[in-house]
Amino acid sequence: MNNKKEKLARFGMLAKGVVYAIIGTLTAMAAFNLGGSKSGNENVLQFLAGQPFGQVLLALLGVGLFGYTFYRFYEAFKGSGDSWSEVKGFFKRSGFIVSGIFYGALGVTALRMVLGESSGSGGSSIISTLMDKSYGPYLVGFIALCLAGKAIFQVYKAYSGKFRDDVSESSLSQNERKTLIRAGKIGFIARGIVSGIVAFLFFKVATGSGGDTGGKVAAFEFLQNNFGATVMGIVALGLVAYAVFMFIQAKYAQIRI
Repeated sequence: MNNKKEKLARFGMLAKGVVYAIIGTLTAMAAFNLGGSKSGNENVLQFLAGQPFGQVLLALLGVGLFGYTFYRFYEAFKGSGDSWSEVKGFFKRSGFIVSGIFYGALGVTALRMVLGESSGSGGSSIISTLMDKSYGPYLVGFIALCLAGKAIFQVYKAYSGKFRDDVSESSLSQNERKTLIRAGKIGFIARGIVSGIVAFLFFKVATGSGGDTGGKVAAFEFLQNNFGATVMGIVALGLVAYAVFMFIQAKYAQIRI
């Protein structure tokens, strides 16, 4: 049974890697005038739906994302390391739950599309609804603060090499290890940049000074408008590097289930 759970977790990591690979590739193509478009999670689902056997691909991705959700919740409630009673453990395990909910919701959207249902109106409409409430700006501000913390943590993981802790490097060849380290450093920095921009845009919305809650797409637009298409393309390629890291992790992760 544990072996099945481990395979499900690894399949989940693979699915997450696919999401980032498509987002990064489509956005980089748009940046360098090779087609594509600035993309986020919903664009990934739409892209897969338009491919041959698109419904099958969506179903596989949905199952994979549920696998990743399962693993995140397992880490939160049964994983080793710092406990809930410790400050570090509380935030770390809370982060696992938030991540699990996020990818689980994306998996639900993928399966809804397989069944022919609408993918929904996205996160922007949810934020707009929140902002109509008296407590909305405070909640959106809190979300922005969490995203800012995530951005800082991603960059920290890149420079400290902490991303290597969950991979069994003894099983890697020398070339695989080099690829892991390079992809991890570049990938986590790129994720930190995108998360930081999304946090900044959410702060602007919360304070009523403009901003955009369009997630990764809005972040890429911000990069293009303020730093040019080339910079946007480089960051997008960084997300492809993160996908490579996830593919390696899917095979060599130290999973304790």
